[in-house]
This record gives sequence, C-alpha cells and structure tokens, in this order.
Amino acid sequence: MIALSRVAIISLAVLFSVYHVVLGLSALGIPLSPWPTVASLVAFAAAITLSLLRPRTRVLRVWIAAFDLAVSIAIPLAVTSQLAPDANNGYATWYVAAVGTLLTIVMVRGRDVWAWVGIGFLALYTIWWAGLDALGDLGVVGSVVWVVAANVVMYAVTKTAEDAERFAEVERKASEWRAAYDAHVVERQHRLEHTYTMAEPLLTEIVRSGGELSDAQRSECLLLEATMRDEIRGRGLLNDEVRSVVTAARRRGAAVSLLDEGGLDELDAARRESVLTRLADALDGADADTLIVRTVPRAEDVAVTVVGLKAAEDGDDESDVTLWLEIKG
Repeated sequence: MIALSRVAIISLAVLFSVYHVVLGLSALGIPLSPWPTVASLVAFAAAITLSLLRPRTRVLRVWIAAFDLAVSIAIPLAVTSQLAPDANNGYATWYVAAVGTLLTIVMVRGRDVWAWVGIGFLALYTIWWAGLDALGDLGVVGSVVWVVAANVVMYAVTKTAEDAERFAEVERKASEWRAAYDAHVVERQHRLEHTYTMAEPLLTEIVRSGGELSDAQRSECLLLEATMRDEIRGRGLLNDEVRSVVTAARRRGAAVSLLDEGGLDELDAARRESVLTRLADALDGADADTLIVRTVPRAEDVAVTVVGLKAAEDGDDESDVTLWLEIKG
C-alpha cells in the first residue's frame, strides 16, 4: 500500500512537471529570445529529476535543496528578462506554476526552510516585476497555496508518525510491565510450591504428633525456618550449591544471614553463576560461628561481601573476624 502510494505521488509530480515543460515549449515564440526559456526548462527538468531521485529517503539532501532553490530563483529572472510585464504573455509565464511544483516537492521532502525562501522570492519578485495584481493574474497565489498545503500535510503526517511511535513505545512498556508481572507471579508461585515441598513433611509430622516433637525434629524446624527466610531475604544469593553449603554450616551450629539487596540483578547468567560458585567455595571452608553474606548494589566492582565472625577464645564479648571476602562481579 505504501509503495503504491509513493509510486502514485511520484508519477503525479512527473506529470505536472512534464505539463509545465510542454507549456514552456509551446510558448517559445512569445519571449524576445527563446534561449533563456530553453535554459530554464533544462534547469527545471534537472531539478525535478534530482528531487525525485531516491524516493525511499524522505528528506532531500542539502545540496539538492540548495540547487532547487537556486533554480527557483534563476528561472523567474531568466524568463521575465525576455517578457514585458504589462503584456499578455499567455503560457510564457509557465515558470510560476513550475517553480510552485518544484518548491512543493522540496517541502514534501523535508526541506521546508528552502521552500519558504523560494516561494517568498517568487512572490516578492513578481510584485516588483509586474505589480501586486500579478500575484493573482500570473498564478503566484496558487503556487503559494500549494507550498502551504504541502507544509500543512507534512506537519500532519509527521505528527501522526510521532503519535504512532509514542503509542508503540507505550504499548512496548505495557508489554514489558505485563511480562514482568507475569514473571513475578510465576516466581511467587514457584517459591510457594518450593516452600510447601520443604515444609510439608515437618508440618505433617507436627499434626500427627500433636505438637510433641523430639529435639532433633525441633532442630529441623529451626533449620527449615532459616531456609525459608533465605528464600525471602536472600533469594538472589541462592543456587543449589549455596543452599547446600549454607545448610551444612547451620547443621554444624553456625548462624548464617543472607541479605540480597539487588547487587546481582545486573549480571548476566554466566557471571552470576560464577559469583555464586565462589561464594559457595568461601562458605564451605569458613571456620566461623556467624556468617553474614550480602550483595553490594552501589559498588562498581564488588558484587558480594562475606564476613565471618568467631567468638573469642578468651571469653571476651567481642568476636574475631575470621573471614572477610569481597567477590567481584
């Protein structure tokens, strides 16, 4: 549809241009000398041809627009130099409509300033050459109307294109929001299912025993509660390997805190897995009573910090730092 419309518009412009050339050729006997008119016709044909080349690029090249402006100024000067302003020149004033057609094409192809300068010169020169009444008699008003109409149409087309682009952007953002929301829902459902899978055996045992649990079962409940807390507060720091070493650390009596503040959100999957592998290795070999792991959202290089604390052997209330590690992303 767009290709056919472009072909139709170009064909219409060519027909109009050929019509002006035919009018100019038919009136070669009216000027005192036909050669300025012949030169003007050649220049007009060249300008039209250049202006209609590369139609898939809407904005006209600057040098072509400058050439069109020069032609639109030179043609009236050349043609009228061989005409009497107070005579009935007939079709010898073909240049008025021809210049209007050329400048309309310039306007349509995005060079509005060049078109306004050209049509302004045509109007002012016509007033100087033949008087104010000549604006209507020679058809200058019609040429001005063509250029103005082209400007209005192109403004409307540009505004419509901008609105369409803006609506497309809004639709894209809405689609992204919907995708993020759906992903959040799926993630929440997955975590609920995962939590239920972990808790279901112990909950069943609690119901079966009427709340009478052994010390081992109570320890498992505390371990399960800590694991569920990790899934809420430190989910970005977890993979199967990290879960395994954290569980092992808690079973040997260490207190482990995982705090995810979004420091890994910007990493791709490969880099994130590399960070978590190094984290698992660090936790696996840690000799500490307390392990604190957190992401670093504002640092440029560091993605995760790990601190290990161990109670002082002399009974002092302060703990010794046995592990300090910064894992870069």
